[in-house]
Amino acid sequence: MTMQDVLALQRARFMDELPVTLAVRKDRLKRAVAMIGDNAEAFCDALSEDFGHRSREQSMLTDIASSIAPLKHALKSVEKWMRRDPRAVQFPLGLLGARAWVEYQPKGVVGVIAPWNFPVNLVMGPVAGAFAAGNRVMVKTSEFTARTAALFEELCPKYFAEDELAFFSGGADVGKAFSELAFDHLIFTGATGIGRHILHAAADNLTPVTLELGGKSPVIVGKGADIAKTTERVAIGKMLNAGQICLAPDYMLVPEAQEQAVVDGLKAAVSAMYPTLLANPDYTAIINDRHHQRLTDWVADARAKGATVEVVNPGGEDFAGSNARKMPLHIVRNATDDMIVMQEELFGPILPVRSYRAIDDAISEVNRRDRPLGLYYFGPDEAERRRVLDRTISGGVTLDDVVFHVSMEELPFGGIGPSGMGSYHGTDGFKTFSHAKAVYKQAKLDVAKLAGLKPPYGKATMASVKRQMK
Repeated sequence: MTMQDVLALQRARFMDELPVTLAVRKDRLKRAVAMIGDNAEAFCDALSEDFGHRSREQSMLTDIASSIAPLKHALKSVEKWMRRDPRAVQFPLGLLGARAWVEYQPKGVVGVIAPWNFPVNLVMGPVAGAFAAGNRVMVKTSEFTARTAALFEELCPKYFAEDELAFFSGGADVGKAFSELAFDHLIFTGATGIGRHILHAAADNLTPVTLELGGKSPVIVGKGADIAKTTERVAIGKMLNAGQICLAPDYMLVPEAQEQAVVDGLKAAVSAMYPTLLANPDYTAIINDRHHQRLTDWVADARAKGATVEVVNPGGEDFAGSNARKMPLHIVRNATDDMIVMQEELFGPILPVRSYRAIDDAISEVNRRDRPLGLYYFGPDEAERRRVLDRTISGGVTLDDVVFHVSMEELPFGGIGPSGMGSYHGTDGFKTFSHAKAVYKQAKLDVAKLAGLKPPYGKATMASVKRQMK
């Protein structure tokens, strides 16, 4: 069946099914848990094949467990999420017996366009919210992770009918056609530039869109921060998946007097976790040759424009002579705005470190750039922390660590401006994929007459006007 045929089938079955019961929603969530859990090893094998090498333990953590967790959270919470939400009515209608409430109704068919960096988790996270809300789902997987995409297409029919959940793979032409379908909601996770095209395509159908994009997520090292703890936590977040994370720390802003200590701390932390890299099963390769070359070129651009690049290679390994596509951490010092590493989202193991004199200088540095998906502040000073939170705007914030806010199921996850629009996860995901239907039940009395709404107008009419204008 074509994508258009599947969309028509899913929508028809959806309309036939209304209302979508709690039992049906829970059943789909349970089958989704089973699809991932039953086939965890196969998914890990596919992920490693797609990347050239990917840590099995990392894949279990970031793609398997982190897919099952939101599904099980939705299973536990969906009954509460589905309840009608009572709302107040204006005086004196409530006293007369009028009532108002919001019912959360499924939208219909949700389209999911998933990226390559976490190609299981960033499918199943949106699926969790969409299924909890009572929708059916179509997924476009990334052509960069073709083996994982093929596995989804092989496994899905064993757990779901095509009119419930369906997968599609292919290149840019398939992605374009998918984004032009008249979904009831479309969620895209990926690069900001592609997000613009998705939004244009969806506009013709007036399809509501959630965009989870990226950007340059900064780390601000504040007054009194524990440098050893800070640099270790930044190193963990930066080296996970070899930095191929939309929320990875993209650059660091550190007090002038602590720049060297921060660089030394990063080197020590990375060396302790990854004493070698090429044969290290814990360290992931760059996804493909094109991205590896992109990162290599950006480092060369920084060097050519005057940056000092410190390569963290504790084992003294020959990366140039390897075809493994593994890349060590490159710390870029003296990075300037004319360098590509300070203009583009890095999505790899490159980390510019810049210094500042006063915290307001660091805040200004963040604010003159596009609003980021994440922001990270380290430091015990409450006033300074509050100033950073108040004076910067980002999709989300993790304090005294990096990335962690994304894994809190009841925090909304999303960007703002060029880093995205809309959010999902937990309650917020359920609401994103639901239509909040307003329902008003009128009192038994003749409210129109009492309120002066019924001609001929007179004293009651003006009394109602005055009451509303108070």
